[in-house]
Amino acid sequence: MGDLAKIFKAYDIRGVVPDELDAETVERVGAAFVRVTGARTVVTAHDMRTSSVPLAAAFARGATSQGADVIEAGLGSTDLLYYASGALDVPGAMFTASHNPAKYNGIKMCRAGARPVGRDTGLTEIRDLVESGVPAYDGEPGTVTRRDMLDGYAEHLKKLVDLSGIRPLKVVVDAGNGMGGHTVPTVFEGLPIDLVPLYFELDGTFPNHEANPIEPENLRDLQAKVRETGADIGLAFDGDADRCFVVDERGEIVSPSAITALVAVRELAKHPGAHIVHNLITSKAVPEIITAHGGVPVRTRVGHSFIKQTMAESGAVFGGEHSAHFYFKDFWFADSGMLAALHVLAALGGQSGPLSAMLAEYSPYAASGEINSEVADQAAATARVREAFEGRPGVTVDELDGLTVAGGAWWFNLRPSNTEPLLRLNAEADDETAMAEVRDEVLAIVREK
Repeated sequence: MGDLAKIFKAYDIRGVVPDELDAETVERVGAAFVRVTGARTVVTAHDMRTSSVPLAAAFARGATSQGADVIEAGLGSTDLLYYASGALDVPGAMFTASHNPAKYNGIKMCRAGARPVGRDTGLTEIRDLVESGVPAYDGEPGTVTRRDMLDGYAEHLKKLVDLSGIRPLKVVVDAGNGMGGHTVPTVFEGLPIDLVPLYFELDGTFPNHEANPIEPENLRDLQAKVRETGADIGLAFDGDADRCFVVDERGEIVSPSAITALVAVRELAKHPGAHIVHNLITSKAVPEIITAHGGVPVRTRVGHSFIKQTMAESGAVFGGEHSAHFYFKDFWFADSGMLAALHVLAALGGQSGPLSAMLAEYSPYAASGEINSEVADQAAATARVREAFEGRPGVTVDELDGLTVAGGAWWFNLRPSNTEPLLRLNAEADDETAMAEVRDEVLAIVREK
């Protein structure tokens, strides 16, 4: 058994297979998961990595050894697993390392109704049981059955977003050899969509590019194919297809903040006056647009546990992160890249203009994107930045998550990484010149130039 402190993260379990994460450890996790959740039935799904099937089987052995029945959904995206947990009202476990390289794998777990399992909601207890040894169960072992959840998942999503009346669209989808290649054809079936697939072959070695669309270089093939085919839109999914990035008809990358604002407006049309959650590095256009459409913006820290908790506390109907995670109350408060994609397609197909024109009002500001700086002392570098800006006329400072400084026409957030000696900078301003000035000033202070 490997070093548990290394593989038990804030929201999931993840490590190199088999050096850090092996079948013995995963079997113990399965047993501990049943003990902690009290589950009598558990549903599992897995991605296309070669290690996913044996690890899912090991988890099932552990779960059934504690008397729980296991429903194996087989190949699926992470949001398919959330659908299965919600629809069946049972806890679930997804075997994936998302966008990590091929040598990694992991487990994302949830309680019944897709409620999250993280460090403060059961993951610590699971780790403690794995470490100390799960007590033997004195009853009959559970059973394992297979159930295909893909058709139900696709039908459920299409009930949440009506695409029946949209105009025909040419859509390029880059699945990155990940689970989007499995789910997209079924979800798009019967829709007026001319699908142009890129890298739909399921291959956990990721032979074409990393399945991590937050990195611009991993979107280049999608951008080129959109331009080449004259497509209306391009979509890129990460390895487990729970995140979705968008490219417009010009091949330009669309900010996830613009998608957050667009979906927020659509949800507010259905739920007037509702709360919408956004994290603090989304564009300031997001709360402005939410307010303009009669909604109540709720600002939160970065991270899906904070988004989900805040959504539950405020009764929010939707939440968006700048990392392209999108959360829906009518999807058990869970995130679904596919559901966000359907919202964008419904909006695009419901009018006659191109995507770039439709989204122009949602991207009025100039943004830096996230810029990482390696620093030996994160706290000292942050303190230098605060000292440089604090006290300037019209400047406000808050520390909800890292350091956020706003100066009217501009703002920036500087946050430490939890796992690396990095500071992450996001800056935004009314125009490109002002953004570049504040970006460069902060970076010079952080990097002591």
